[in-house]
Amino acid sequence: MNTKPSRSGLSENAVMITRVADRQWHALDDDLVVGRGYAVQRPDGRLFVSIDAWHDATFDRLAEAMSAQLPAPLYTVVDEADVELTAGWRRAGFAIRRREWEYVVPTDPRVTGLEAVLPPSGVTIVPAGQADESLLRAVDRAIRDEVEATVGWQSMPAEVIPRPEGDTVVDPSKYAVAATPDRYLGLIRVVTVIRPRIGLVAVRSGEQRRGIARALVAHALGALHRSGYASAWTEVQESNQAASTLFEGIGARPTSSNLELVR
Repeated sequence: MNTKPSRSGLSENAVMITRVADRQWHALDDDLVVGRGYAVQRPDGRLFVSIDAWHDATFDRLAEAMSAQLPAPLYTVVDEADVELTAGWRRAGFAIRRREWEYVVPTDPRVTGLEAVLPPSGVTIVPAGQADESLLRAVDRAIRDEVEATVGWQSMPAEVIPRPEGDTVVDPSKYAVAATPDRYLGLIRVVTVIRPRIGLVAVRSGEQRRGIARALVAHALGALHRSGYASAWTEVQESNQAASTLFEGIGARPTSSNLELVR
């Protein structure tokens, strides 16, 4: 957890920083733990850091120690509304890399206007849990390769679900797909923990602008609505105009924004 620093309290000189485990630090003031720092490697290979401290001096000392002992680049994510925390990371040499909006998405087709949306001719939607796993993995790999060759997969919303090395399809049962008789053209992943999250909507580059993504979203939201969910949520990078247009066009509301910073 990132916790905002406070400008009052401890003297910088009173704080001792100790590395207590791999990728874990404590800030000590007379043997009292007054701050903690953590580093976690995300599934995409990037190293994300966080600091839990209430005082600026403690935050700054932890950030300094962690930056010195960890390999660059380092990343962190903060709620954009938390101005103090953002300032703390900026003092530590981190710069804003991108902004990601969080949207609340209605599921009721009478609200979204998706009740009559169908996939294009020759394309069918295979519901979650019914996709052929080999074809699913093939379309996932193809789409990832296309994204990596253009804007880069790191431009996509951060993936935080643990997965085996090299396996990008965490749970095949969470994916619905757009299919032709011989291959899959696109996919949508919805995971429900406390509330449903649309984690990924993607279509092969040669099949875009045909309404396939819209049909996948219509299918997924319709299924959620029938299961009793009034809304879902998703994240969209600010520069992804196509995704913003798609979700805002069905009544999705941006509720907050996160900043990804890098040093």
